[in-house]
Amino acid sequence: MTTSRNCCGSPEHTLNRRLFLKRGVAGALGLSLGGLEIPGPSLWADELHKQQKHVHLLWLAGGASQLETWDPKPGRPTGGPFRAIPTNVPGGHISELMPKMAQLMNRVALVRSLDSRIGGHGQAAELMQYGRRPEAELAYPDIGAVIAKELGREDASVPEYVSFYLATEGQRWGRPSPGFLGGRYAAMSLERSLKPENIDRPQGLSDKEHIEREHLRQFLSDRFNRSRDAAEVQGYNSSFARVRGLMQTDALFDLEREPTKMRDRYGRTDFGQHALIARRLIEAGVPMVKVGRAWWDSHADNFESHRELVAELDHVMSTLLLDLEDRGLLQSTLVVTLSEFGRTPAINKDVGRDHFASAWSCSFAGCGIKGGVVHGKTEADGKTVTDGKVGAAEVAATIYQAVGINPKKNYHAGPRPVPLVAEGSKAISMVLA
Repeated sequence: MTTSRNCCGSPEHTLNRRLFLKRGVAGALGLSLGGLEIPGPSLWADELHKQQKHVHLLWLAGGASQLETWDPKPGRPTGGPFRAIPTNVPGGHISELMPKMAQLMNRVALVRSLDSRIGGHGQAAELMQYGRRPEAELAYPDIGAVIAKELGREDASVPEYVSFYLATEGQRWGRPSPGFLGGRYAAMSLERSLKPENIDRPQGLSDKEHIEREHLRQFLSDRFNRSRDAAEVQGYNSSFARVRGLMQTDALFDLEREPTKMRDRYGRTDFGQHALIARRLIEAGVPMVKVGRAWWDSHADNFESHRELVAELDHVMSTLLLDLEDRGLLQSTLVVTLSEFGRTPAINKDVGRDHFASAWSCSFAGCGIKGGVVHGKTEADGKTVTDGKVGAAEVAATIYQAVGINPKKNYHAGPRPVPLVAEGSKAISMVLA
């Protein structure tokens, strides 16, 4: 197969990246920020900052079918009604429901050999978004929080991590969490509105008065903390200090500022418009954006539901990749499609496919990725992995390495060293440039 190398290194942008808030202000603003622990200043790599890398996760909530997307099995008892079509990579085929992506597969790497073992929505979503199983005694950060910590900047005026999921189905599963990293690296979770809530200055309060109130609050807080030196108070102070920057980012979420032609290009669906806002955020310097699209849980009428869902994914993903490429951002932006699991090869009595975590697929494109390659293989009916088996930890390691983060790096929760990925796990080298 031919390959296309998309090595990282982005052009300079007009806006810096970074945010944002600790727990105290988060409650007042109505944002989903968790954790009270405030770690000390991170020693971010200057090179990562210069290259301004980003991650854009397209989260296919509920479990998208690999057989109707990236790993079709036409003509087999498990294959369903859809054909496989050739791509622009010699010898490559994907589902006929993705004709637009078929012409962009030289920019995409597929993994067809995921075996993540867990078939329940909640635990599976947590596993794939955190890259490991939870521990009772330690709250791990999700992948997005790690990206926010590693790729964010202390002085930026934009959020580090934004998560869109406005659906009601599956919303409670796999929510972003900074774990032991603390609230500083939590996502701005938009679950009710496309814009951050409660960040407008109160009516009747001038900008000067707002600044003066903040100075008074800072003075009182410093005096209170003079003999205490409490990390929580420092966190609150840091949060308030960033509020003004956050208030000024409101325009990034305002699609009325985007040309009508561009809004139409992405499609006037929620998924398309959310992906467009995500591109705006990435262009402004946000390191991590997650866009959730529900609901892929097709226990009945799998083929009818996927006819609609996959067509939308095909349109939005292809538009996003081309838009990022046109703007010189694809080389610095890793685009990932991921679910909590796939769907069963067996077709049930309701013409549906059930939960299946033993042999399914995901995709990578853009920054750090070798386009036009396929890692792993499933047997003829798609029931088992026959080559290149990988799991959630390998996916996480691949994401980190693609954007220049060492997967073998350790964090510390108190005195305990905590590796970014489960010990013994490695990035999927075949898909990396």
